[in-house]
Formats: sequence, structure tokens, C-alpha cells
Amino acid sequence: MNNAFDIYTIIFLALAVFIFFRLRSVLGTKTGSEQDPFRPRDGRDAGPGPNGPGPQGPGEVIPMPQRDQAPVPMPLEPAAPRFGNLAAPGSPVARGLEAIIARDPAFDPAGFVGGAKAAYEMIVLAFASGDRKTLRDLLAKDVFDGFEQAIKDRETRGDMVETRFVGIEHAELTDAQLRGDQAQLTLKFVSQLITATRDKAGVVVDGSPDRVADVTDVWTFARNVTDRDPNWRLIATEAGS
Repeated sequence: MNNAFDIYTIIFLALAVFIFFRLRSVLGTKTGSEQDPFRPRDGRDAGPGPNGPGPQGPGEVIPMPQRDQAPVPMPLEPAAPRFGNLAAPGSPVARGLEAIIARDPAFDPAGFVGGAKAAYEMIVLAFASGDRKTLRDLLAKDVFDGFEQAIKDRETRGDMVETRFVGIEHAELTDAQLRGDQAQLTLKFVSQLITATRDKAGVVVDGSPDRVADVTDVWTFARNVTDRDPNWRLIATEAGS
């Protein structure tokens, strides 16, 4: 019996050794670099380790992907005044312009000032030359009557006016009002003229044919906002200081 036992024991031991080596050859051995089955290495959890790319070491912070940060809003520039440099916000002139625009949305203050400057030059030159037709188109009736009387008096004396318009240095909108249906705008003109008045003998009796004179005028223009006629007419004049 002892010999049989020893023979069977040896056989079983040989089988066990054989099976062990077969399993080792099929499954391999664990070397310590195997991947954690619950942390697949797909690159998302990898980061720079102590010696270069690779998993982070113990206690190291793994940088998380950051969400795109919202752009920092740039400070807004203050809005330009509605009427530019024609009228300060909240001023009486600005309020008058707003009242006129409320009744006549097509009204353009800047365009008006440009037109008024052109009309100023035309009126000055038309008065000097006695051009009644041009004056009649640009002046209210009572203002035209005053200009025409001055021209008649000059013609009666035999005086002649020579005027050269140098230019407008400044045109300032000083008042804006809406009176009923009538819009009224007042401008202060600072201009330069070369003007001389000669008597019938040709002698200079006023001004100078060579000297540039600074002239300041305050003129008021008006227009009925319900009228289809877009033209403004001069309704008042005065010498400025």
C-alpha cells in the first residue's frame, strides 16, 4: 500500500506542476505595470508626471479641463451728444431743438446751420449789390422792407457799396424755440468782410477797400413746420458784440 500511495502521490504532484506551468504560459504573470481595470488609459486621466508624461504621482493635483471663460466686457464709450457741439444736453437750445423735431421729424439741425451760413453770405452780398430779388426770396416781408429802404436811401445819395466776403469764422446756435407752428432759430455769426462805401464822387465814406473787418451779427430764421415749403427765412437781425 505504501508503494501505491507513493506512486499516486507522485502522479498527482506531476499533474499539478504541469497544470501550473500551462496556466502560467497562457495567462502570464503580473509585473506591476498592469492597468487598473477601473481606470482605462485613454489619455484623459494622463498628465505630466514627475519625470514627464504619464500618470500623476501620489498627492499630485490633476489639472481639470477648464470651461471657456466668458469674454470680459469692454467698457462702453459714452454716447455722443444728440446735437453734437450745436447744443449741450439739457440746455434750452437742446430742448428747443427737440420740440421742433417732435413736430417736424425731418428737421436736421446740422443741415440747418450749414444752410444758414450759406444764406448769410448770400444776403450780405445781395444787400451790398442791391439785389432785391435774392433778398425777397430769403427774407421775411418786414425784414425785406427794411433792407429795401436802406438800398433806396443809398441809391438816392448815389453811394456804392463794395463788399468782398472773406469767410465765416464762427456760427453759434444761440436760441431754438417752437412758437405754435413756427420754429425759430437764432445764430450768432462772426465773419470777416472787406467792405467800403463810396459816394458818387468815388470817395470812401465808410469802411476800407483794403482792410479786413470783423463783423458780428445775430440773425433769427423762422419756418412754419406745417408748411410744405422747406425754406427758412430771416425774420430778425441785430448787430452783435
